[in-house]
Amino acid sequence: MKESLRPNRNTSRHAFTGRSHDLRESLLNLRSVAGQVFLLQVAIVVLLVAGGVATLLLQSARDALQQGRRESVVAAQSFANAPGTVQALHSRNPTAVLQPRAEAVRKKAGVDFVVVMNTKGIRYTYPYPKEIGKKFVGNIQPALEGRTTIEQAGGPPLPTGRGTAVQAVVPVTDAHGNVVGLVSAGITVKNLGKRWVPQLPIMVGSGAAALAVAGAGTALVSRRLQRQTHGLGPAEMARMYEHHDAVLHAVREGVLITDADERLLLANDEAKRLLGLPADAEGRHVRELGLPEEITRALTSDEAVTDAVHLAEDRLLAVNKRPTFPNGAQGGHVITLRDTTELTAVSGRAEVARGRLKLLYEAGVRMGTTLDVVHTAQELAQVAVPKVADVVTVDLLDAVMRGQEPTAEKWRHLRRAASSSRQPIWPLSPVGEKIMFSPAAPQTRALEQGRAVLTADLRQAREWQEQDPDGTRTALERGLHSLVTVPLRARGVPLGVANFYRMGDSPAFEQEDLIFAEELGARAAVAIDNARRFTREHAMAVTLQRSLLPRGQPEQEALDVAWRYLPAEADVGVGGDWFDLIPLPGARVALVMGDVVGHGLHAAVTMGRLRTAVQNFSALDLPVDEVLGHLDELVVRVDSEEGTAEAAEAHEVEGMTGATCLYAIYDPVAGTCTVARAGHLDPVLVYPDGTVTCPNVPASAPLGLGGYPYETCDLALPEGSRLVLYTDGLVEHRTRDIDVGLVELRRTLQQAGRRTPEETCQAVVDAMMPAHPTDDIALLVASTRLFPPSRVAEWDVPPDPAAVASVRSGCSAKLREWELEELVFTTELIVSELVTNAIRYGSPPIKVRLLHGRCLTCEVSDSSSTSPRLRRAATTDEGGRGLFLVAQLAQRWGTRYTRGGKVIWAEHPLADGASAAEAGPSADVLLEQFDDPAL
Repeated sequence: MKESLRPNRNTSRHAFTGRSHDLRESLLNLRSVAGQVFLLQVAIVVLLVAGGVATLLLQSARDALQQGRRESVVAAQSFANAPGTVQALHSRNPTAVLQPRAEAVRKKAGVDFVVVMNTKGIRYTYPYPKEIGKKFVGNIQPALEGRTTIEQAGGPPLPTGRGTAVQAVVPVTDAHGNVVGLVSAGITVKNLGKRWVPQLPIMVGSGAAALAVAGAGTALVSRRLQRQTHGLGPAEMARMYEHHDAVLHAVREGVLITDADERLLLANDEAKRLLGLPADAEGRHVRELGLPEEITRALTSDEAVTDAVHLAEDRLLAVNKRPTFPNGAQGGHVITLRDTTELTAVSGRAEVARGRLKLLYEAGVRMGTTLDVVHTAQELAQVAVPKVADVVTVDLLDAVMRGQEPTAEKWRHLRRAASSSRQPIWPLSPVGEKIMFSPAAPQTRALEQGRAVLTADLRQAREWQEQDPDGTRTALERGLHSLVTVPLRARGVPLGVANFYRMGDSPAFEQEDLIFAEELGARAAVAIDNARRFTREHAMAVTLQRSLLPRGQPEQEALDVAWRYLPAEADVGVGGDWFDLIPLPGARVALVMGDVVGHGLHAAVTMGRLRTAVQNFSALDLPVDEVLGHLDELVVRVDSEEGTAEAAEAHEVEGMTGATCLYAIYDPVAGTCTVARAGHLDPVLVYPDGTVTCPNVPASAPLGLGGYPYETCDLALPEGSRLVLYTDGLVEHRTRDIDVGLVELRRTLQQAGRRTPEETCQAVVDAMMPAHPTDDIALLVASTRLFPPSRVAEWDVPPDPAAVASVRSGCSAKLREWELEELVFTTELIVSELVTNAIRYGSPPIKVRLLHGRCLTCEVSDSSSTSPRLRRAATTDEGGRGLFLVAQLAQRWGTRYTRGGKVIWAEHPLADGASAAEAGPSADVLLEQFDDPAL
């Protein structure tokens, strides 16, 4: 052996200087394993790098093309939907208007052309004006049908040159959805190529670098393989077999090798120990070894075996068997044996633990799917049956079921919230029944101790039997025998108890079951507490919301009104829908319908703030557009306040941007209604003849955007017309599109006929209400009435102080005609003061109007916008006491601005003489006040 090793040592001495050359030759020698591996790896690396570079190039070209398609679509759609495009298409010379815009958009958007054409494909714009008026090159039929199309086509020359271009064609539609023109934008393929061609050197360079690095790595791997296999001699081979034999007999797994004649060729020490083989077992037939029949059959069988468990005396052996020649040639088998006796016991316990973990995961998924306390308790009962117990009952405190905070004083008074059992009929307390536990009962002890209580044998549990002797006796007769009571606690607060029962052949509960039941109860308690807290918050939000909505109809005589407010489901939370009916001077009435985006307390509070603001702005008698403008400023101001750093640090909620509102004022004297809407849905109008229409009130921006004007619309409403206001929850939900909902609403109103507002509201709710509303629904139906002409009196007043007497006498005569003699004196004083101020400080024309409704209203109008104000005159002043008299004599007075000037009004309550005398100060008292030196 020493002589055979000596040449290798000499070779190693003389090969030092030529080592690199020998390695290179060995790597390129195809007869060596290292050379073949080297060449194969080089070929694979080259193919991979080449494929990667090609893929990057193709992807870059594809990305450039996709980007060009997107840019073309965006540019075309932006121009098509730009303000003024439709008007320009309908103008006399569309090219004059659209050509500058198209060129500006082309340069800013980075496209090569923007072409506007009519529906016949005749171009109105083009980068070269000489091409304008010619036929567009491309497919325009899909765009005429309202669809966007993208294609590659050639066309006239462009500033960037000729060639195929990627172009998008989109329709231009008017307000009715009709296609009135087409817009095409595109980029030439040549320009698209310029976007990715500059990347070519980088990609090729990266591929070359990757190829060099991979080639170097391949050479190192092949060199290592050559070095590891070089110089392997007999001594090394013998030593390798010695090591193999040592490992074979050292492993804790039995190994047997048999030949084709089923004779044992090899058995390691572990196999001899497991099977009890004699020392001379090797070389003998398997059937001569005296092994158990089951093991002998497994060793002599020709079939392959994988982890087959066989009993050998007191051991469970896992047997694996494979042929020594897997290609099907005649040969023996290799058999491995593994002792699984202890492993089986451990696996059984692991299987139980795995099943419990799976059940806990399932419980976490199934429990708490809704924010309802009772439903969550029922989910706990259903999860635990039958995998944990045969019968499960859940008892909760009454305060928990109402969403309130539980207290320890009421632990003995619980209510059955849920139950589940394998049998359809069970002799325990039904769901909903109130249950009282004794101080020694397992349930009470579980609540007091804060941990689960195990009652392994209910037949010996006297405390449990004393709760209900008859019921527990029946339960024991039906096989109930074991109980685990788990307290349901969350955040240290007791919520109730869960009772797990086993019956019949089921084994009694053990200590391990107790721990598992506690874990299951803890997860359920968190879900129940979340539902309880949500129930409490929802109840608070509903209470707050209903306190902010109108409680009843105010006194007014212009409209017959009915409304409905339907909140969303409890798990969604209250919303921010609101409505209002506000009486205004001059027998007018304001109608309000609004919606705040979102749900919860913040939406309800925001709704209340907006409703209060609308009432305050209405008290100023402002026009409808100004009311919405002031409301928009309020929302912007509140948003800015809530967006400050202090509010963010205090974890304040976000601002209330997203509110919509519709505000309308109905005048029964003129029979007109002025409407404006800030992002809200268009109202529906039902005429007396049954015609249903939408008045198309101009849509303005929602509240909170700031700076946008609000347009108004004046509607002439015959008497008996019905104005229907609503929020989006009525016409839109998950399974119904808003357009479909609007059509259904109009159809329902048409079918309702000439019903009362109350009947109309009910008909709409019955037809439109979804089964599970996810948003609040507010609906208001107002039927119009006209003010009787016989109760209206008007006079034109010339700008002459002498005309005051004739107006005063005319008012006196009209009041006597209306049998309102008790108001003649005060009305004469008010008319005299208001008319005199209008003649002195106002501008013609001057008019006086008396309205006899639920109160007497006196109105004096002129074309001046100067607003009178109430002041206290000094003793030396000759005037300045007129408005003081008006304020003292009238119940209310104020100023209303109109498009032509202003109106000063004053109201008198209608009462008998005695009541009128008590209601206001007498003339003598007023005159005495003017003589008071303190004034």
